[in-house]
Amino acid sequence: MLAAVDSVEHLKGRKGAFRIALIPPEVLSALNDGLLETVNLNEFMALELPRLARSVAGHIGLDAQGERLVDTLAMLGAFKPMRRHGHIARALYDMAALHGERDAVAHRLATHASDVARCWAAQWVTLSGLPLAAQLEAVRRFAADSHFGVREIAWMAVRDEVIASLDEALALLQPWVSDADPNIRRFASELTRPRGVWCAQIDALKTEPWRALPLIEPLRADPSRYVQNSVANWLNDASKSQGEWVDKLCARWVAESDTAETRYIAKRALRTLSK
Repeated sequence: MLAAVDSVEHLKGRKGAFRIALIPPEVLSALNDGLLETVNLNEFMALELPRLARSVAGHIGLDAQGERLVDTLAMLGAFKPMRRHGHIARALYDMAALHGERDAVAHRLATHASDVARCWAAQWVTLSGLPLAAQLEAVRRFAADSHFGVREIAWMAVRDEVIASLDEALALLQPWVSDADPNIRRFASELTRPRGVWCAQIDALKTEPWRALPLIEPLRADPSRYVQNSVANWLNDASKSQGEWVDKLCARWVAESDTAETRYIAKRALRTLSK
């Protein structure tokens, strides 16, 4: 597989096509063969999932024609697009559970050239049945992934577990907001957003957002715009149910930390209240 990945090296610096119809055939073929990462939503939506799933299965040492995978691919059309990925991840997980070198299979999936394959690996974390602390440790590599899409799937994968054990999660994530990697800091913020996008809401934090203050307070002047936007969105979520608290918090933050970073976060956080 390494030789095949090297053969598409010249495609890695491309800009994504503005429309699916404009994606070059060479790029689309490499994406479907699992040799290349997607660079935009159009490429992601253009994927031929059955072909990609079979390619990835072969790459990681599973039977691409195995009954479990074949049955899953046959019924993909019955599910909404994003749900299809979950079903593929589950099929690969079940097949790997029966493999004599399961850990090696899991490692190959987690380090695969395709960002979509790594997304499937991130979804394996929630299938593991591990306690929350172990799940967070397992998902960390995906939270730090170089690809935005993998990082998004990482926090979505453990969101339900975090909601079920919120106080434990807030404590476990405390060291994450001091990590040197902005992707890790952003993960802790994005994972616990009271409302979030395309995910279950955290009713406890909609009602009592101050419970997460020890988690977001250290990020009030974060140097990374990526983290700043997440913190601002976190507070904007909270402002829709606890507007007065968010308003006072932002005023305190700016008074205590009158930096460009904090002012930016506060302004974005209050954008709904300012309308």
